[in-house]
Amino acid sequence: MPNTITSMNLLCGAIGVIYTFEGRPDIAFMLMLAAALCDFCDGLCARMLNAFSPIGKELDSLADLVSFGILPAMMMHGLVRESCGCHVLSFVPLLLAVFSALRLAKFNIDESQTENFMGLATPACAMITGSFTYYISVYPQSLMAGWPSNPFFIIFSTAILCALMVSRIPMFSMKFKKGVKAGSPQYKMRIAFIGVFCVCSVLVALLGLNWSLVILLTFIIYVIMNLINLLSTK
Repeated sequence: MPNTITSMNLLCGAIGVIYTFEGRPDIAFMLMLAAALCDFCDGLCARMLNAFSPIGKELDSLADLVSFGILPAMMMHGLVRESCGCHVLSFVPLLLAVFSALRLAKFNIDESQTENFMGLATPACAMITGSFTYYISVYPQSLMAGWPSNPFFIIFSTAILCALMVSRIPMFSMKFKKGVKAGSPQYKMRIAFIGVFCVCSVLVALLGLNWSLVILLTFIIYVIMNLINLLSTK
C-alpha cells in the first residue's frame, strides 16, 4: 500500500511535466500539490502498517526527484523562457533538478536525518518555486511577473535554493511522529509552523490575494524560521 501511494506521487509528477510542456503551469502546480499529498500519506501509511522496505525508500526518492525536482525546474525553465525569451538563461533553473538529486542522494545515506533534516527538503523547495510560478501564470500583470526576466533574480534565487538543499543547516520536519515530546523544540517548531500557515491564510484572505501566496509565504517563512533557530542556537 505505501509503495502504491508513492507510485501515485511519481505519476502526478510525470503528468505535471507534460502539462508544463503544454504551457499549463497552473495545472502542473495542482499536480505537484497532489504529489505532495501522496508523499505525506505514503509515510503515514508505512508507519501505521509498519510496512518499511528498502525498495520503498528508493522508490520514494525517485518519485520525489520527478515531482519535486524535475517538475519545478521545468516550470521555472518555462517561466523564464516565456518572460525574457533568453534561451541560455532559461536553463539556469534546471540546476534545481540536479541539486534535488544530490539532496535526495545525501538524505538516503545520512542516518542522522531521521527526525529532522539537514538542508532544505526537496518538497519544500518545490513548494516555493511551484507556487511562485503558479501565481505569475495566473496573474501575469502582477508586480512579481517581471522578476523572472531579471538575470540577477534568476541566478540569485536558483543559487540560494540549490545551496540550501545541500547545506548542513538543521531544518525541522513537518511530520508529527511518535516519540516526539510535546515540550521538545522540534514539537514547538512544528506547532509554530502551523501557526504561520494559519496567519498567512488569514492575511491572504483578508487582502483578497490568490491562495498560492499562502504556500509561497509559508515556506519562505519556514526557511527563515530555521535560519533564526540556527543563529540563536549558536
